[in-house]
Amino acid sequence: MSQLRSIIPKVTVAAELRELEESLWREATRFDRAYMDGVLAADFIEFGRSGRIFSRADSINVTAQPIGATVPLRDFAVRQVAGDAYLVTYTSEVTFGDEIEYANRSSLWVRTPDGYKLCFHQGTPRGALVPG
Repeated sequence: MSQLRSIIPKVTVAAELRELEESLWREATRFDRAYMDGVLAADFIEFGRSGRIFSRADSINVTAQPIGATVPLRDFAVRQVAGDAYLVTYTSEVTFGDEIEYANRSSLWVRTPDGYKLCFHQGTPRGALVPG
């Protein structure tokens, strides 16, 4: 029974973080300024797939546009790195016209009394996924 108790919180954390991470790939939540204000940490920073660095303000004030992301996110994993800090990693697949862009993604989430906050995100370009 003690093994079961130790597994349940991890499953809950992973499910919550998956929901939060995938919400950032959905137009209804990604372009909702109030939602993003509640999710992003005060000192949030992103190293984008493009190589650009985005601040919290950049991320909240982005202009709404279609997001052609595949959800659920591929290769989704959660690792507890310290206390209430979790590293989320996955592969993104985003369609732009006739092209698909892939990236390795990582996010650092911290659980606070107000819920999870996204502190850092990075996207690194990668080649097409190889079936296997």
